[in-house]
Amino acid sequence: MSAEPHWFNPSLLRAYDIRGIVGETLSETDAYYVGRAFATLLPERSGGPLAVGRDGRLSSPSLEEALIRGLQESGQDVCSIGCVSTPLLYYTVFEHTPAGGIMITGSHNPPQHNGVKLLQGHHSLFGEQIQQIGTIAASGSFRSGKGGRYPFTPQERYILRLLQGITISSRLRVAWDTGNGVVGPILQSLISHLDCASFIIHAEVDGHFPNHPPDPAVPEHLRALQDLVHRESCALGIAFDGDGDRIAVVDEQGQRVPTDALLVLFARDILMTSPGAPMIADVKTSQVFFSEVARLGGQPLMERTGHSFVKSRMHETQAPFAGELSGHFFFADRWYGFDDGLYTALRLLELLSKQEKPLSVLVQSIPTRFTTPEISFPCPDMHKKQVMARVAQRLQQDNISFSTIDGVRVTTPQGWWLLRASNTQALLTGRVEAISLEAQETLLQELKRYLQEGQKPDAP
Repeated sequence: MSAEPHWFNPSLLRAYDIRGIVGETLSETDAYYVGRAFATLLPERSGGPLAVGRDGRLSSPSLEEALIRGLQESGQDVCSIGCVSTPLLYYTVFEHTPAGGIMITGSHNPPQHNGVKLLQGHHSLFGEQIQQIGTIAASGSFRSGKGGRYPFTPQERYILRLLQGITISSRLRVAWDTGNGVVGPILQSLISHLDCASFIIHAEVDGHFPNHPPDPAVPEHLRALQDLVHRESCALGIAFDGDGDRIAVVDEQGQRVPTDALLVLFARDILMTSPGAPMIADVKTSQVFFSEVARLGGQPLMERTGHSFVKSRMHETQAPFAGELSGHFFFADRWYGFDDGLYTALRLLELLSKQEKPLSVLVQSIPTRFTTPEISFPCPDMHKKQVMARVAQRLQQDNISFSTIDGVRVTTPQGWWLLRASNTQALLTGRVEAISLEAQETLLQELKRYLQEGQKPDAP
């Protein structure tokens, strides 16, 4: 059936989700047409209802209602699970709604941002599949019908599944910061099943995010958690992003544990029971991870940044574990293969329960490199592709070899540098890792020099 065509803001359809600023690039009308287009994209007999959930942002309820209306008017049944974490939505799809699901979430972005994550079956939509949503909407040709809506509360089932096979020592003391995101109520229920002592801050769901923005990757956002670790003599502290699919960790001394180090610790643990297995990390990850996996007999694989790309590669290679520098961890070992902050936290607590050494000492066992945090360079979305092409062209002219898995990653005997376009923000991001501080500074200046060349309008 034909209807009015709809055109999305060009910045809305991202590499692996749909994301924008509410009232500027994202509206309830957009959400409605996402629903109509996605329902049209699905096979006519998609195998049952779609699960639909939302995070705790102020704009999420109205966006959810508009999206569900679009789904129903295209004949799609909806299983409405309410205000939940993204991993709980994933769990619902894997266990109860095999046709797929949709999550309304702005993830770690500021309060005025929001977006949509789409699953067809167990697989996240990304790349050209996301662009198809725009193509269908612009055509104005949608399936029509009258879909039903059914409430469902999967939280208790999810919590019991989280705990399945997990053993955690009662001697651990754990600090938690849920950052006023949707994980708070789920965590409060979860810890009632744990024997270890837990101390939670910012557990109330509040879309204003009054205590700090919902991005645990920013060191300043961990200060309250660090104070809590010191105050309660905890073995570690764990912070979540706004929708609960990633974490950041501080050790018993209150020091932030690099994500690269957590990746190595998890890989070591899993390779003990899955020798020779492939292990995946994104292009921003330390070379130490890939070297350690190889040293332990595993198969190190590098992938593009983005949860959809990583999960797709896991499915292709049957890898039991993968991770991203941003704090997404993917366990197919004893889990479903999707990124889940709570499950990652439980696996970390289990890992520590098997050790007599504190977390800080385990981290010290990992080879040291001098690594910058991720560096942000503002760049309008419409210019990112052009700047990156110019940087690559200049490197080619200078006969410098580089990887193009995601952006450009230049490797030298002294280390490596990376420059890539952010999939979620109007930024280019960079990272440098080297064997010494001096080499790190040299590589950082090289990165900046090539970026400046790429930003010149008359650059070759």
